[in-house]
Amino acid sequence: MAQPAKAALRSDTLDVVADRGYFKGEEILACEQAGVAVTLPKPQTSGAKPAGRFGKPDFVYLAKDDVYRCPAGEKLAHHFTADEDGQKMRIYLTKACRTCPFKDQCTTSNERRIRRWEHEHVVEAAQTRLDRNPQAMRVRRETVEHPFATLKMRMGATHCLMKRLPNVATEMALNVLSYNLTRVLNILGVEPLLAAMRA
Repeated sequence: MAQPAKAALRSDTLDVVADRGYFKGEEILACEQAGVAVTLPKPQTSGAKPAGRFGKPDFVYLAKDDVYRCPAGEKLAHHFTADEDGQKMRIYLTKACRTCPFKDQCTTSNERRIRRWEHEHVVEAAQTRLDRNPQAMRVRRETVEHPFATLKMRMGATHCLMKRLPNVATEMALNVLSYNLTRVLNILGVEPLLAAMRA
């Protein structure tokens, strides 16, 4: 969706903010390659944190040496690369886990393994943008969720009246148009709107 928006705005670059439901590494990479800077939080899918163990964010990636540093200060080196669901994942591990005093807080296996997608730097850049601008998600919520809620209320919090995609698209376009007209009327007033339409 960001690429058509960028084309519609006739812009060389575009900043996009999305919620974690839209998180997908391949999509973030495609946006990055298209000149779209994405800001969104990464979903926490690991069960380590809820279980009281260290999560991947507790491990620091040292790009210069291509290793991860664990909370105990040990280095997890790249040992092999695996293909997981069509993605190349680099696997990092260390044998130091067996004698580590933090082992119970880290892993239930013999050694802790960290997976790193070959394009992980793109995902890290999205997280860095969010860290630099933590209000971005709040602004997104206030900007985006309000129109959705208003549209839903106007539609009677029910399903669309039409069936088939072209008809539903037309119904939604009319709902959005009426919402936008109401917003313009509330912000500008009737007379300035009429003057702008005549111009």
